[in-house]
Amino acid sequence: MEFAPTPRQEELRAAVRALCARFPDEYWRRLDRERAYATEFVAALTRARYLSALIPRDYDGLGLGVTEASIVLEEVNRSGGNSAACHAQMYVMGALVRHGGEEQKRRWLPAIAAGDLRLQAFSVTEPEAGSDTTAIRTTARRDGDAYIVNGHKNWTSRIEQSDLLLLLARTTPREEVADRTRGLSLFLVDLREVRAAQPDALQVARTRTMLNYETYQVTYHDLRIPATSLIGEEGAGFRQIIDGWNAERILLAAEAIGDGYWFVERAARYARERVVFGRPIGQNQGVQFPLARAYAQIAAADLLRYKAAWLFDGGQRCGAEANMAKLLASEASWAAANACLDTHGGYGFVDEYDVERKFRETRLYQVAPVNNNLVLAYVGNHVLGLPKSY
Repeated sequence: MEFAPTPRQEELRAAVRALCARFPDEYWRRLDRERAYATEFVAALTRARYLSALIPRDYDGLGLGVTEASIVLEEVNRSGGNSAACHAQMYVMGALVRHGGEEQKRRWLPAIAAGDLRLQAFSVTEPEAGSDTTAIRTTARRDGDAYIVNGHKNWTSRIEQSDLLLLLARTTPREEVADRTRGLSLFLVDLREVRAAQPDALQVARTRTMLNYETYQVTYHDLRIPATSLIGEEGAGFRQIIDGWNAERILLAAEAIGDGYWFVERAARYARERVVFGRPIGQNQGVQFPLARAYAQIAAADLLRYKAAWLFDGGQRCGAEANMAKLLASEASWAAANACLDTHGGYGFVDEYDVERKFRETRLYQVAPVNNNLVLAYVGNHVLGLPKSY
């Protein structure tokens, strides 16, 4: 059993950390204040080819594993940044890589790897369906050499910053399939063509949230997309997207772990420097113990994240480990966030300390992309053998 990172992984971590150092707290603070997209940062990551980490070398990507991809996203958050600006390009890539046809992969993947095209948008969730993905109502009806799409999506993030969009729609009515997971199909939509030729077919409205997050409500009005947009087999889209969920869970766990380390490191530094009643506040056990406990939680979640990534990269089953890593990492980052805020006291609420910004950002991981209650339901059913609860 080997716990030490490889030299290549250490080099990757150092290189990403150096890149992130070019974007200090002030940069992220300004973006948060203005609710602006991290255009310069994403461009820098793209030029360095880190966003092509999971694209195979045959298609001009780095051909790395989920382990290495998770290191990239961890370092972004550990530096004080927010991976939400770019993480989707990693975890939605799997659907195209694993299920796309050779012609599709040759057409799109090299351009994405080079940074000529951006695939950041994933249009799945709907207001009525929520986490019950099989209940979505957006339809894609075959019409000759095209599909006609109608429906309404929410939480379609970064569609305004993307050239390409992955869209899940129902191609067979739910009442006509014996298995509710069938009849859903996945499409790769060229947003450039849509914006140029069918501007009225796509209605986009930004949703303002408690953190700086580019997410949108999207309505499709008779959107016509070529039949060649279909990824893999018609009706198999649900299985195609859940095939990538384990990678998503692992990558999001790494982001939460990066946040957790940021909170503990920032709080420990402040506790060493802040003197009250004639001594550093970090000398008080009431300050020390919550930070030490949070650090222990982060370190434990980190180990499970690496195990899950190791299993994934080795082609082994990792559903339980990936889900539990996301669960524990999100809880650990939240514990660290609260300990950091308590350590800073009133200053933790002042934006120039960046604690309140990161505090808002890290809270998301307990809810999205999957609620922790659904993770617990998965573990209860698939690991413990308990009756399915939903």
